[in-house]
Amino acid sequence: MEIKVIWAESARIQLVNIFEYYKEKVNSETSEKIVTSIIDRTIQLESFPESGPLEPLLKTSIYKYRYLVEGNYKIIYRIEKNYVFVVSVFDCRQNPFKIKKTL
Repeated sequence: MEIKVIWAESARIQLVNIFEYYKEKVNSETSEKIVTSIIDRTIQLESFPESGPLEPLLKTSIYKYRYLVEGNYKIIYRIEKNYVFVVSVFDCRQNPFKIKKTL
C-alpha cells in the first residue's frame, strides 16, 4: 500500500514562518537547513505512517494525531486511509498547551 504525505496549508505557512525567522535571526543557509530537516523527517511516514507516537495533548480530538520530533519542532500529523496529513509544525520551546491552538 502506497502512502502519500500531504502538507496542510497551515503547516506550510508554519514552515515559511520558521524559514523567515531563522533567515532574519541567523542566515539563509541555516534557515534552509532547518526547514529541509523538518521536511526530510516526514519521508519515513511514506513507509511507516504509525512510527510516531500518539500526541497526548490532542487525545480528546476526533482524530488520532501522532507526531515526530525534529530538532526543536514537533511535526503533528494524522493518518486517513492511504494519506498522512501533516497538520502542524509546533515549536516545542513554547507552552505545550498552545499545541491545541495550532489545529
